[in-house]
Amino acid sequence: MSKEKIFVTKPSMPPLEDFVESLKKIWETGVLTNDGPFHQEFEKQLAEYLGVKYISVFSNGTLALMTALQALNIKGEVITTPYTFVATPNSLIWNNIDPVFCDIDPVYGNMDVDKIEALITPRTTAIMPVHVYGNPCEAEKIESIAKKHNLKIIYDAAHAFAVKKKGNSILNFGDLSVLSFHATKTFNTFEGGAIVSHDSATKTRIDNLKNFGITGEVTVVEPGINAKMNELQSAFGLLQLKEIDANIAKRKLATLLYRKLLKDIEGIRLLEDMADIEHNYSYFPIFINEKFDLTRDGLYEKLKLSNIFTRRYFYPLVSTFSPYNSFASSHKNNLSNAYKLSEEVLCLPISSELSNEQIVFITQAIKK
Repeated sequence: MSKEKIFVTKPSMPPLEDFVESLKKIWETGVLTNDGPFHQEFEKQLAEYLGVKYISVFSNGTLALMTALQALNIKGEVITTPYTFVATPNSLIWNNIDPVFCDIDPVYGNMDVDKIEALITPRTTAIMPVHVYGNPCEAEKIESIAKKHNLKIIYDAAHAFAVKKKGNSILNFGDLSVLSFHATKTFNTFEGGAIVSHDSATKTRIDNLKNFGITGEVTVVEPGINAKMNELQSAFGLLQLKEIDANIAKRKLATLLYRKLLKDIEGIRLLEDMADIEHNYSYFPIFINEKFDLTRDGLYEKLKLSNIFTRRYFYPLVSTFSPYNSFASSHKNNLSNAYKLSEEVLCLPISSELSNEQIVFITQAIKK
């Protein structure tokens, strides 16, 4: 047993003394929120780093999802995935939109593009795919389907910070992409999130919506919400940007070591990198099948006895939860690949702080 608990993730944090210097500046200005200087600089540097035209930062990723739907006036039904965190469909329900669950591909867990069109009805207004584990969806095919049926595309890109395809940010696909900066993510601002947009008018509307709909001292143009990122989060984010490339590099080395130590174990499938993709190595999922000596849940429990705390991302499927299991698209027969992956997946600990010794300990525990 490990003397210390090894959790599925450990948040990266900048040097404390650097954050203290930022706090001193906040104390000097007395500006804590409402588009302060750190907020403005964070949005500027973040857009440059990610290679996107416009970005609006939020207090958390769920509010960003909810606001993205409002910004595009999405109504009716939205086709999405059951293989995701519950914030994805929750954002739809909070906007009085019905989620329609589409099955996933059996390898990477992204939405199966060949099954989208069969789910489109006269009430369908948008598609909300998820770049699962940071592996990009088949964006070109989704774009073609959306154009054919006059649908909007909002990507839940919570896992996809800094991911690129052929040198270009995958956040530039779709009408909007929504990021999460939660503490469990590769890049964090304690809590936080963002919406990537492609034109100034859309950014302006998003920024109005996240600030109560206020456009002037005596003017409110629509019923918005309070979802602004504060100055402490923004200052923290600016410091995180200085470390992000080094942290991703550390995660890559951890991933490569895991693959080396776990390859050729019967009953375990590893997820290989997609071609032409620059990854952020945000997760390390393995998939346990019947050839392994234990079930997935059996391994999950055994590892806990060794103080190794994994997560079954994503189990159970969100479509099985009570707010969603009455929808026709939630039926198990329609989601066979999603059910299979949800019952096989186990995400192992990974972070920029994970040591080689810990990885060796984890893999030895699995082999035992």
